[in-house]
Amino acid sequence: MGAEQEPWLDEAAGRLVRPYTVSNGRTEPSTRMELLSMVIATGRQPHGHLEPDHAQALGLCRSPTTVAEVAARLRLPAVVTKILLSDLVDAGAVHTRSPGKPDDPTTTSVLETILDALQRRL
Repeated sequence: MGAEQEPWLDEAAGRLVRPYTVSNGRTEPSTRMELLSMVIATGRQPHGHLEPDHAQALGLCRSPTTVAEVAARLRLPAVVTKILLSDLVDAGAVHTRSPGKPDDPTTTSVLETILDALQRRL
């Protein structure tokens, strides 16, 4: 999605909605997660109406992704992204999985995937 399709984003000015507004003034997520926690949509629709940022975060979680990647794509601080994602966890719309131990091979593969994605963007 480009800025022309997002009324709350202006190319020159950035986000037009303050992060504390996105999180409804909350500063702590209800679900503990780390930047490298993996997040994936469950396929279940959350109850009620989704705010635009919740809907966009849910869309980014169609395939496994990290909290850090969601934050970067939403252009939001990590703590605000964690609050959005924890709302989606509470609604049953996404699952999270904490990263493994440092010697866990999946942790290395996640870091390599993130590094590859960052290098492609530079």
